[in-house]
Amino acid sequence: MSTTPPRQAATTDPRSAATEPGAADGAFGWLRDLGPRGRRAFAGAFGGYALDSYDYFTLPLSMVALAAYFGLDSGQTGLFTTVTLVVSAVGGALAGVLADRVGRVRALLLTVITYAVFTVACGFAPNFETLLVFRALQGLGFGGEWAVGAILVAEYASARHRGRTLGAVQSAWAAGWALAAVVYTLVFSFVDDDLAWRVMFWTGALPALLVVWVRRRVHDAPEAVAAREHSTEKGSFAAIFKPGLLRTTVFAGLLSTGVQGGYYTLATWVPTYLKSDRGLSVVGTGGYLTFLISGAFTGYLTGGYLTDRLGRRRNIWLFALLSAVCVVAYANIPSGADTLLLVLGFPLGFCMSAIFSGFGSYLSELYPTAVRGTGQGFTYNTGRAVGAVFPTTVGFLADSWGVGGALVFGAIGYGLAALALLGLPETRGKELV
Repeated sequence: MSTTPPRQAATTDPRSAATEPGAADGAFGWLRDLGPRGRRAFAGAFGGYALDSYDYFTLPLSMVALAAYFGLDSGQTGLFTTVTLVVSAVGGALAGVLADRVGRVRALLLTVITYAVFTVACGFAPNFETLLVFRALQGLGFGGEWAVGAILVAEYASARHRGRTLGAVQSAWAAGWALAAVVYTLVFSFVDDDLAWRVMFWTGALPALLVVWVRRRVHDAPEAVAAREHSTEKGSFAAIFKPGLLRTTVFAGLLSTGVQGGYYTLATWVPTYLKSDRGLSVVGTGGYLTFLISGAFTGYLTGGYLTDRLGRRRNIWLFALLSAVCVVAYANIPSGADTLLLVLGFPLGFCMSAIFSGFGSYLSELYPTAVRGTGQGFTYNTGRAVGAVFPTTVGFLADSWGVGGALVFGAIGYGLAALALLGLPETRGKELV
């Protein structure tokens, strides 16, 4: 399987085939600035992350039906998310090492194949324990896809546009979430709940189509290929804990923990909150999620723009504060105020997604090329694993506090993220070396 361009291309700037001076300006200047190869890399990373999101959300959207089918309590359903996220830390860290050792594209393909295969397998699970194992194995691929795809695109993007370019990649999460919500609404409207949740998992085979295209059309950035060939320390966990990078690794891990703890609390429990606590139907839940997801998609794109304008740290600080405020407000909407619940879904989705837009560029800029995959994969996914404690805590608190009350716990994560930034530098405008 060939995933690198011909050797003679290694001396060519991948953006040299962009357009005339000034063409990189405007709303889509960041896309033109990538050049032909960079745009194909963007399409591969966007598609991989959208389908990663789709496969992830098959579980939260099916949670109520699953709980009824297997007779599970809130703590057990919360365990699904925790296991997925904890195992994803292992998968993400390993994918980062692979990205540094065998290339970004090859690692991307492996992650997509893994999460697709085990998502489909979940649909055949005969009991809670088997489903838990399959969901954990799905986490191996789920954990690595974003980090690898983000690095692939970051190495094609210019310093000027890297924030909004990676913000656009991040918006694929909302696109996959939206697709999952549409399929959920259709499947659960026409299929009995006892079978519908299985059908949702079986639709997770969609990424197979993407794998064929990426294998043929997407290549690593030439500079990354050259760095990998000449480095003596590629893909080394030890390297990211050496004195020069130790501080970065610790605080980047804390940052990821806070943001993902807050985010996955909401992503896991809002569908259950809407259906169980607020008493909405399947179609009603889908309608409310439309506002939340629309806000998320807009937030990713806006946050990507702001991370280039304000800087990486200021963007995260701003949306950590706003996300915490929105979580508390959303969870405390009075009973009967369903219109307010609908409207507030948009700013909630906007803020909790805009904070992520700077992650792809920020983590890529914190590490040198030889260990960029290892550093980004480890910190992002360690944060995901530790942050997984948050949705499980909500699950166990939900029986006494109610899901809405327990959601407030997610605001603590955003506070941790804000504090972690005190130990990290600003990297806006940094060239990747």
